[in-house]
Amino acid sequence: MHDGRTTLTQFIIEEQRRVAGATGDFSGLLNDIATACKVISNAVSKGALAGTLGVHGGDGGAVNIQGETQKKLDVISNDVMIKTSLWSGHLSGMASEEMDDIIPIPAQYPRGKYLMTFDPLDGSSNIDVNITVGTIFSILKSPNPGAEAKLEDFLQPGVEQVCAGFALYGPSTVMVLTTGNGTNAFTLDHDIGEFILTHAQMTIPTETSEFAINASNERFWEPPVKRYVSECLAGKEGPRGRDFNMRWIASLVAETYRILTRGGCFMYPMDEKTRAKGGRLRLLYEANPISFIIEQAGGLSTTGRARVMEVTPTDIHQRVAFMFGSKSEVERIAAYHQEYISGSEPEAFQSPLFSARSLFRTQ
Repeated sequence: MHDGRTTLTQFIIEEQRRVAGATGDFSGLLNDIATACKVISNAVSKGALAGTLGVHGGDGGAVNIQGETQKKLDVISNDVMIKTSLWSGHLSGMASEEMDDIIPIPAQYPRGKYLMTFDPLDGSSNIDVNITVGTIFSILKSPNPGAEAKLEDFLQPGVEQVCAGFALYGPSTVMVLTTGNGTNAFTLDHDIGEFILTHAQMTIPTETSEFAINASNERFWEPPVKRYVSECLAGKEGPRGRDFNMRWIASLVAETYRILTRGGCFMYPMDEKTRAKGGRLRLLYEANPISFIIEQAGGLSTTGRARVMEVTPTDIHQRVAFMFGSKSEVERIAAYHQEYISGSEPEAFQSPLFSARSLFRTQ
Protein backbone atom coordinates (compact mmCIF):
# COMPACT_ATOMS: atom_id res chain seq x y z
CA MET A 1 0.00 0.00 0.00
CA HIS A 2 1.39 3.43 -0.94
CA ASP A 3 -0.52 6.51 0.30
CA GLY A 4 -3.66 4.39 0.47
CA ARG A 5 -3.15 3.00 -3.04
CA THR A 6 -2.61 -0.64 -3.91
CA THR A 7 0.71 -1.47 -5.56
CA LEU A 8 1.12 -4.31 -8.04
CA THR A 9 3.32 -6.13 -5.52
CA GLN A 10 0.61 -5.97 -2.84
CA PHE A 11 -2.05 -7.00 -5.36
CA ILE A 12 -0.02 -10.05 -6.43
CA ILE A 13 0.53 -11.12 -2.82
CA GLU A 14 -3.19 -10.79 -2.08
CA GLU A 15 -3.98 -12.88 -5.18
CA GLN A 16 -1.48 -15.49 -3.98
CA ARG A 17 -3.28 -15.76 -0.65
CA ARG A 18 -6.43 -16.84 -2.48
CA VAL A 19 -4.69 -20.07 -3.47
CA ALA A 20 -4.26 -22.77 -0.82
CA GLY A 21 -0.69 -24.00 -0.63
CA ALA A 22 0.74 -21.22 -2.82
CA THR A 23 4.54 -21.16 -2.62
CA GLY A 24 5.22 -17.61 -3.84
CA ASP A 25 6.76 -18.75 -7.13
CA PHE A 26 3.94 -17.21 -9.13
CA SER A 27 4.24 -13.90 -7.28
CA GLY A 28 7.98 -13.90 -7.86
CA LEU A 29 7.48 -14.51 -11.57
CA LEU A 30 5.00 -11.63 -11.93
CA ASN A 31 7.39 -9.34 -10.11
CA ASP A 32 10.14 -10.37 -12.54
CA ILE A 33 7.87 -9.52 -15.47
CA ALA A 34 6.94 -6.16 -13.93
CA THR A 35 10.65 -5.36 -13.54
CA ALA A 36 11.32 -6.26 -17.18
CA CYS A 37 8.46 -4.04 -18.34
CA LYS A 38 9.85 -1.10 -16.35
CA VAL A 39 13.23 -1.54 -18.07
CA ILE A 40 11.60 -1.78 -21.52
CA SER A 41 9.42 1.25 -20.77
CA ASN A 42 12.55 3.24 -19.98
CA ALA A 43 14.24 2.15 -23.22
CA VAL A 44 11.13 2.97 -25.29
CA SER A 45 10.72 6.40 -23.69
CA LYS A 46 14.30 7.44 -24.46
CA GLY A 47 14.01 6.48 -28.12
CA ALA A 48 16.40 8.44 -30.32
CA LEU A 49 18.15 9.90 -27.26
CA ALA A 50 19.54 6.44 -26.51
CA GLY A 51 20.02 5.45 -30.17
CA THR A 52 17.45 2.67 -29.90
CA LEU A 53 15.29 3.57 -32.92
CA GLY A 54 15.63 2.04 -36.38
CA VAL A 55 16.23 -1.52 -37.55
CA HIS A 56 18.51 -4.10 -35.98
CA GLY A 57 21.36 -5.59 -37.97
CA GLY A 58 22.45 -2.76 -40.24
CA ASP A 59 21.33 -2.10 -43.82
CA GLY A 60 18.07 -3.88 -44.60
CA GLY A 61 17.78 -5.15 -41.03
CA ALA A 62 17.73 -8.61 -39.51
CA VAL A 63 14.59 -10.74 -39.96
CA ASN A 64 12.92 -12.79 -37.23
CA ILE A 65 11.14 -16.16 -37.47
CA GLN A 66 7.96 -14.33 -38.52
CA GLY A 67 9.69 -12.93 -41.61
CA GLU A 68 9.48 -9.45 -40.07
CA THR A 69 12.32 -6.93 -39.96
CA GLN A 70 13.55 -6.59 -36.39
CA LYS A 71 13.75 -3.18 -34.81
CA LYS A 72 16.58 -2.42 -32.38
CA LEU A 73 14.01 -2.20 -29.60
CA ASP A 74 12.63 -5.65 -30.54
CA VAL A 75 16.01 -7.16 -29.76
CA ILE A 76 16.55 -5.05 -26.63
CA SER A 77 13.09 -5.92 -25.28
CA ASN A 78 13.54 -9.61 -26.02
CA ASP A 79 16.88 -9.67 -24.19
CA VAL A 80 15.37 -7.88 -21.19
CA MET A 81 12.45 -10.32 -20.92
CA ILE A 82 14.77 -13.33 -21.11
CA LYS A 83 17.52 -12.11 -18.80
CA THR A 84 15.08 -10.90 -16.13
CA SER A 85 13.28 -14.26 -15.93
CA LEU A 86 15.99 -16.80 -16.78
CA TRP A 87 17.72 -17.24 -13.43
CA SER A 88 14.99 -16.90 -10.80
CA GLY A 89 13.82 -20.53 -10.73
CA HIS A 90 10.17 -19.81 -11.54
CA LEU A 91 10.20 -21.03 -15.15
CA SER A 92 10.98 -24.28 -16.91
CA GLY A 93 11.08 -22.57 -20.32
CA MET A 94 10.04 -19.61 -22.45
CA ALA A 95 8.90 -18.91 -26.01
CA SER A 96 9.25 -15.54 -27.73
CA GLU A 97 7.98 -14.06 -30.96
CA GLU A 98 11.56 -13.12 -31.76
CA MET A 99 13.08 -16.61 -31.34
CA ASP A 100 12.74 -19.56 -33.69
CA ASP A 101 12.70 -22.19 -30.96
CA ILE A 102 11.73 -22.37 -27.29
CA ILE A 103 14.16 -20.82 -24.80
CA PRO A 104 15.47 -23.38 -22.30
CA ILE A 105 16.59 -22.56 -18.77
CA PRO A 106 20.39 -23.07 -18.55
CA ALA A 107 21.51 -26.01 -16.43
CA GLN A 108 23.17 -23.76 -13.83
CA TYR A 109 19.79 -22.26 -12.85
CA PRO A 110 16.88 -24.00 -11.09
CA ARG A 111 13.84 -24.80 -13.19
CA GLY A 112 10.35 -23.98 -11.96
CA LYS A 113 6.77 -25.00 -12.65
CA TYR A 114 5.68 -22.32 -15.11
CA LEU A 115 6.06 -21.62 -18.81
CA MET A 116 6.00 -18.12 -20.30
CA THR A 117 5.26 -17.04 -23.85
CA PHE A 118 5.66 -13.42 -24.86
CA ASP A 119 5.76 -10.81 -27.58
CA PRO A 120 8.50 -8.52 -26.22
CA LEU A 121 7.48 -5.43 -28.19
CA ASP A 122 4.11 -5.64 -29.90
CA GLY A 123 3.47 -2.92 -32.49
CA SER A 124 7.18 -2.24 -32.94
CA SER A 125 6.67 -1.29 -36.60
CA ASN A 126 5.21 1.93 -35.16
CA ILE A 127 8.03 2.70 -32.77
CA ASP A 128 9.90 5.11 -35.05
CA VAL A 129 6.76 7.27 -35.41
CA ASN A 130 6.13 7.35 -31.64
CA ILE A 131 2.89 5.35 -31.58
CA THR A 132 2.04 3.29 -28.49
CA VAL A 133 3.66 -0.16 -28.28
CA GLY A 134 3.70 -2.82 -25.57
CA THR A 135 4.75 -6.20 -24.19
CA ILE A 136 2.30 -9.14 -24.15
CA PHE A 137 2.79 -12.24 -22.01
CA SER A 138 1.04 -15.48 -21.11
CA ILE A 139 1.80 -17.88 -18.25
CA LEU A 140 1.01 -21.61 -18.31
CA LYS A 141 1.73 -24.41 -15.87
CA SER A 142 4.44 -26.76 -17.04
CA PRO A 143 3.25 -30.37 -17.41
CA ASN A 144 6.71 -31.38 -16.14
CA PRO A 145 7.63 -28.99 -13.30
CA GLY A 146 11.34 -28.75 -12.64
CA ALA A 147 12.24 -30.50 -15.88
CA GLU A 148 13.69 -28.96 -19.02
CA ALA A 149 10.79 -27.68 -21.11
CA LYS A 150 9.97 -29.27 -24.44
CA LEU A 151 8.15 -27.68 -27.36
CA GLU A 152 5.04 -29.81 -26.81
CA ASP A 153 4.75 -28.49 -23.23
CA PHE A 154 3.76 -25.10 -24.66
CA LEU A 155 1.05 -26.44 -26.96
CA GLN A 156 -1.81 -25.91 -24.53
CA PRO A 157 -5.11 -24.19 -25.39
CA GLY A 158 -5.67 -20.73 -23.95
CA VAL A 159 -8.14 -22.00 -21.35
CA GLU A 160 -5.11 -23.46 -19.53
CA GLN A 161 -3.54 -20.05 -18.93
CA VAL A 162 -3.04 -19.14 -15.28
CA CYS A 163 -2.20 -15.52 -16.05
CA ALA A 164 -2.06 -13.13 -18.97
CA GLY A 165 -1.12 -9.51 -19.28
CA PHE A 166 0.34 -6.73 -21.31
CA ALA A 167 2.29 -3.56 -20.64
CA LEU A 168 1.39 -0.48 -22.62
CA TYR A 169 4.13 2.07 -23.32
CA GLY A 170 2.24 5.23 -24.18
CA PRO A 171 1.71 8.65 -22.56
CA SER A 172 1.79 6.60 -19.34
CA THR A 173 3.06 3.05 -18.79
CA VAL A 174 0.20 0.74 -17.87
CA MET A 175 0.22 -2.96 -16.91
CA VAL A 176 -3.03 -4.85 -17.61
CA LEU A 177 -3.29 -8.18 -15.84
CA THR A 178 -5.63 -11.09 -15.22
CA THR A 179 -5.15 -14.19 -13.11
CA GLY A 180 -8.69 -15.39 -13.76
CA ASN A 181 -10.33 -13.12 -11.17
CA GLY A 182 -11.19 -10.20 -13.43
CA THR A 183 -9.02 -7.74 -15.35
CA ASN A 184 -7.13 -4.97 -13.58
CA ALA A 185 -4.82 -2.20 -14.78
CA PHE A 186 -1.86 -0.63 -12.97
CA THR A 187 -0.19 2.65 -13.91
CA LEU A 188 3.55 3.09 -13.38
CA ASP A 189 4.37 5.87 -10.91
CA HIS A 190 7.84 6.87 -12.07
CA ASP A 191 8.51 8.82 -8.87
CA ILE A 192 8.45 5.67 -6.75
CA GLY A 193 9.08 3.04 -9.45
CA GLU A 194 5.90 1.11 -8.65
CA PHE A 195 2.86 0.06 -10.62
CA ILE A 196 -0.26 1.37 -8.83
CA LEU A 197 -3.76 -0.10 -9.22
CA THR A 198 -5.73 2.54 -11.14
CA HIS A 199 -8.42 0.55 -12.98
CA ALA A 200 -9.92 -2.20 -10.81
CA GLN A 201 -12.18 -4.88 -12.29
CA MET A 202 -12.38 -3.40 -15.77
CA THR A 203 -15.61 -4.07 -17.67
CA ILE A 204 -16.04 -3.73 -21.42
CA PRO A 205 -19.36 -2.08 -22.38
CA THR A 206 -21.64 -4.70 -23.94
CA GLU A 207 -22.88 -2.36 -26.66
CA THR A 208 -20.62 -0.30 -28.89
CA SER A 209 -20.66 1.90 -31.98
CA GLU A 210 -16.97 1.54 -32.79
CA PHE A 211 -14.95 -1.06 -34.67
CA ALA A 212 -11.32 -1.44 -35.72
CA ILE A 213 -10.15 -3.14 -38.90
CA ASN A 214 -7.45 -2.62 -41.52
CA ALA A 215 -9.63 -1.29 -44.32
CA SER A 216 -6.87 -1.66 -46.92
CA ASN A 217 -7.50 -5.42 -46.87
CA GLU A 218 -11.19 -5.10 -47.79
CA ARG A 219 -10.79 -6.87 -51.13
CA PHE A 220 -9.36 -9.95 -49.35
CA TRP A 221 -12.05 -10.31 -46.64
CA GLU A 222 -14.43 -13.20 -46.36
CA PRO A 223 -18.16 -12.48 -46.98
CA PRO A 224 -19.20 -12.43 -43.28
CA VAL A 225 -16.65 -9.71 -42.52
CA LYS A 226 -17.73 -7.69 -45.55
CA ARG A 227 -21.33 -8.07 -44.41
CA TYR A 228 -20.57 -6.86 -40.87
CA VAL A 229 -18.50 -3.86 -41.98
CA SER A 230 -21.00 -2.89 -44.70
CA GLU A 231 -23.82 -2.86 -42.16
CA CYS A 232 -21.78 -0.66 -39.82
CA LEU A 233 -20.86 1.74 -42.61
CA ALA A 234 -24.52 2.06 -43.63
CA GLY A 235 -25.08 3.93 -40.38
CA LYS A 236 -28.51 5.12 -39.27
CA GLU A 237 -30.00 4.32 -42.66
CA GLY A 238 -28.75 0.73 -42.58
CA PRO A 239 -29.87 -2.41 -40.74
CA ARG A 240 -27.96 -1.45 -37.56
CA GLY A 241 -29.90 1.80 -37.22
CA ARG A 242 -27.00 3.81 -35.83
CA ASP A 243 -23.73 5.38 -36.92
CA PHE A 244 -20.41 3.65 -36.24
CA ASN A 245 -16.87 5.01 -35.98
CA MET A 246 -13.95 3.09 -37.47
CA ARG A 247 -10.53 2.99 -35.78
CA TRP A 248 -7.21 1.44 -36.73
CA ILE A 249 -4.04 2.00 -34.67
CA ALA A 250 -2.08 -1.02 -35.99
CA SER A 251 -0.91 -1.74 -32.43
CA LEU A 252 -2.70 -4.68 -30.81
CA VAL A 253 -2.00 -3.53 -27.26
CA ALA A 254 -3.29 -0.03 -27.97
CA GLU A 255 -6.42 -1.41 -29.64
CA THR A 256 -7.02 -3.72 -26.68
CA TYR A 257 -6.67 -0.97 -24.09
CA ARG A 258 -9.05 1.28 -26.01
CA ILE A 259 -11.65 -1.50 -26.08
CA LEU A 260 -11.14 -2.24 -22.39
CA THR A 261 -11.73 1.39 -21.47
CA ARG A 262 -14.54 2.40 -23.84
CA GLY A 263 -15.77 -0.63 -25.74
CA GLY A 264 -15.64 -1.57 -29.40
CA CYS A 265 -14.46 -4.52 -31.42
CA PHE A 266 -11.21 -5.38 -33.19
CA MET A 267 -10.98 -7.56 -36.27
CA TYR A 268 -8.00 -9.19 -37.92
CA PRO A 269 -10.07 -11.83 -39.70
CA MET A 270 -9.08 -14.68 -41.93
CA ASP A 271 -8.58 -13.33 -45.45
CA GLU A 272 -7.02 -14.38 -48.73
CA LYS A 273 -3.69 -12.73 -47.84
CA THR A 274 -3.25 -14.65 -44.59
CA ARG A 275 -5.16 -17.90 -45.21
CA ALA A 276 -2.06 -19.92 -46.11
CA LYS A 277 -0.48 -18.92 -42.79
CA GLY A 278 -3.63 -19.61 -40.77
CA GLY A 279 -4.24 -15.95 -39.95
CA ARG A 280 -2.28 -12.82 -39.07
CA LEU A 281 -1.79 -12.78 -35.29
CA ARG A 282 0.00 -15.40 -33.22
CA LEU A 283 -2.06 -17.67 -30.99
CA LEU A 284 0.21 -18.39 -28.03
CA TYR A 285 1.58 -14.95 -27.24
CA GLU A 286 -0.94 -12.55 -28.82
CA ALA A 287 -4.44 -13.99 -29.31
CA ASN A 288 -4.59 -16.22 -26.21
CA PRO A 289 -3.40 -13.69 -23.61
CA ILE A 290 -5.49 -10.89 -25.09
CA SER A 291 -8.52 -13.22 -25.19
CA PHE A 292 -8.07 -14.14 -21.53
CA ILE A 293 -7.90 -10.45 -20.58
CA ILE A 294 -10.92 -9.57 -22.74
CA GLU A 295 -13.10 -12.44 -21.48
CA GLN A 296 -12.26 -11.60 -17.86
CA ALA A 297 -13.51 -8.06 -18.57
CA GLY A 298 -16.84 -9.33 -19.91
CA GLY A 299 -15.99 -9.37 -23.61
CA LEU A 300 -15.61 -12.16 -26.13
CA SER A 301 -13.07 -13.31 -28.71
CA THR A 302 -13.43 -15.57 -31.73
CA THR A 303 -11.62 -16.81 -34.80
CA GLY A 304 -14.97 -16.74 -36.59
CA ARG A 305 -14.98 -20.53 -36.42
CA ALA A 306 -14.28 -21.10 -32.71
CA ARG A 307 -13.59 -19.51 -29.34
CA VAL A 308 -9.94 -18.47 -29.51
CA MET A 309 -8.97 -19.98 -26.16
CA GLU A 310 -10.31 -23.39 -27.16
CA VAL A 311 -8.02 -23.71 -30.18
CA THR A 312 -5.39 -26.42 -29.59
CA PRO A 313 -1.98 -25.12 -30.75
CA THR A 314 0.19 -27.18 -33.07
CA ASP A 315 3.19 -24.82 -33.14
CA ILE A 316 4.55 -22.09 -30.88
CA HIS A 317 4.30 -19.56 -33.73
CA GLN A 318 0.87 -20.67 -34.95
CA ARG A 319 -1.32 -17.90 -36.37
CA VAL A 320 -5.08 -17.46 -36.14
CA ALA A 321 -7.84 -15.15 -37.25
CA PHE A 322 -8.65 -12.92 -34.28
CA MET A 323 -11.71 -10.82 -33.51
CA PHE A 324 -12.56 -9.57 -30.04
CA GLY A 325 -14.30 -6.89 -27.99
CA SER A 326 -17.79 -5.99 -26.81
CA LYS A 327 -19.91 -9.08 -26.28
CA SER A 328 -22.87 -8.18 -28.51
CA GLU A 329 -20.72 -7.26 -31.51
CA VAL A 330 -18.47 -10.33 -31.30
CA GLU A 331 -21.54 -12.55 -31.03
CA ARG A 332 -22.88 -10.93 -34.20
CA ILE A 333 -19.58 -11.38 -36.05
CA ALA A 334 -19.37 -15.04 -34.98
CA ALA A 335 -23.00 -15.62 -36.02
CA TYR A 336 -22.34 -14.15 -39.48
CA HIS A 337 -19.42 -16.52 -39.90
CA GLN A 338 -21.53 -19.52 -38.86
CA GLU A 339 -24.36 -18.53 -41.21
CA TYR A 340 -21.89 -18.18 -44.06
CA ILE A 341 -20.17 -21.51 -43.33
CA SER A 342 -23.46 -23.38 -43.01
CA GLY A 343 -25.08 -21.61 -45.96
CA SER A 344 -28.24 -21.22 -43.89
CA GLU A 345 -28.88 -17.61 -44.90
CA PRO A 346 -27.29 -17.10 -48.33
CA GLU A 347 -29.52 -14.11 -49.11
CA ALA A 348 -27.79 -12.14 -46.34
CA PHE A 349 -24.57 -12.31 -48.36
CA GLN A 350 -26.24 -11.29 -51.62
CA SER A 351 -28.17 -8.24 -50.43
CA PRO A 352 -27.85 -4.95 -52.37
CA LEU A 353 -26.19 -3.40 -49.34
CA PHE A 354 -23.60 -6.15 -49.05
CA SER A 355 -22.80 -6.48 -52.75
CA ALA A 356 -22.79 -2.82 -53.72
CA ARG A 357 -21.27 -0.98 -50.81
CA SER A 358 -17.53 -0.56 -50.36
CA LEU A 359 -15.57 1.27 -47.73
CA PHE A 360 -14.71 3.93 -50.27
CA ARG A 361 -17.48 4.05 -52.86
CA THR A 362 -21.21 3.64 -53.35
CA GLN A 363 -22.61 2.26 -56.58
